[in-house]
Amino acid sequence: MFDVSFSELIVIGIVALVVIGPERLPKVARTAGLLLGRLQRYVSDVKSDISREMQLDELKKLQSDMRESARDFERSIAGEIQAVEQGVGQAIDSVKNDFPQPDPVLPETPATDTTASPAHTTLRASNSSIPVAKG
Repeated sequence: MFDVSFSELIVIGIVALVVIGPERLPKVARTAGLLLGRLQRYVSDVKSDISREMQLDELKKLQSDMRESARDFERSIAGEIQAVEQGVGQAIDSVKNDFPQPDPVLPETPATDTTASPAHTTLRASNSSIPVAKG
């Protein structure tokens, strides 16, 4: 914290002994030590708070950069998807124009067989008819 050499500490101690006196010097030294300890803890707390704030600011900046890059990526992907959809739509339209679709033909409904006897019912499977007895 302070750049004080050992010889300077001896000079300070001698002056304190002369000014304060030998009776009160231990109490003053103890109080000064406690105050210096509190000062050092306070300074270290302030340093750690500043360091945390700087890291928090860096993380917030990194977060905003990542969000912006994610938005840019999303926009570019959406643009590519839209371009592919337009290309596919144009290809489908060109195929439809090259090969027109025939008119849909409605299937004919089969006529019911009214000549069958009441004792027998006819089952129709594909094109053949098989008589089945009711019972």
